[in-house]
Amino acid sequence: MKSKRIIPRSFSGILVFLFLIILVFLIIYPLFWIIISSFKDYQGIYQDVWGLPDEWHFENYTRAWDRGISQYFVNSIIVTIVTLVGVVFVASAASFGIVQLRGKLGNIVFLITMGCMLLSPQVCVLPLFMLLRSLGLNDTYFSMIFPYIAFRLPISIMLIRSFFVGISKELEEAAVIDGASLWTIFSRIYVPLSKPIISTVIIMTVYYAWNEFMFATILVDSSALRTIPVGLMVFRDGLMTEWGVVMAGMVISCIPLIVIYLFMSKSFIRGLTAGSVKG
Repeated sequence: MKSKRIIPRSFSGILVFLFLIILVFLIIYPLFWIIISSFKDYQGIYQDVWGLPDEWHFENYTRAWDRGISQYFVNSIIVTIVTLVGVVFVASAASFGIVQLRGKLGNIVFLITMGCMLLSPQVCVLPLFMLLRSLGLNDTYFSMIFPYIAFRLPISIMLIRSFFVGISKELEEAAVIDGASLWTIFSRIYVPLSKPIISTVIIMTVYYAWNEFMFATILVDSSALRTIPVGLMVFRDGLMTEWGVVMAGMVISCIPLIVIYLFMSKSFIRGLTAGSVKG
């Protein structure tokens, strides 16, 4: 059995390989440094910035959790989960509806949806703030959730719709002959076959909702509703001399994204590849 060759033989291939190695190092090393620093105290960070800690301070994580990271973490989970459910359901249902619109009408609706991608979130901050205040939703979870869903829908619809158009129409026609409703066709045929692209949408949505900063800062005033990005900023300002605790808080905030990507990385890559060649 032949083993797979990892290092390329051509000169151009070697250059690309070396570039990728350097790129991986530039991406992974800062994360490694944050993890190592999270186990150091003040003297350990400033006296030996690049070295391993002489004494491993595991209590930095409990102190970070007790000093507010736990509340920020819970708020981010609530906002992210509700946003994710809203985006996946609305985007998949809208994509199915667009696919069902035959002829030019479906293309027009799709182009209008894609036109929403040109709308900058920064331009919408003031109108959104006034709208949410008039509805009595300012300074609530929904003041973050609704904008997150709205600004993630266009790209999510584009990806899912591009996958839906590649699903065989014979399956749908056979289901119609058997008496299946549109909801049955959507939930029993389209959604199960679209797990790779839906996984891609899940990862992209979670990454956006978990790390979003602008709306979470402007549309929410209450400290009890702060999410991880805003909370880390306040957390850092309150612990200017305890960088080990701050680093521990940053590591805690990264764990959910790393875990989700590790479990769904294959589906993420398959979904991007499939969505880029269809439709």
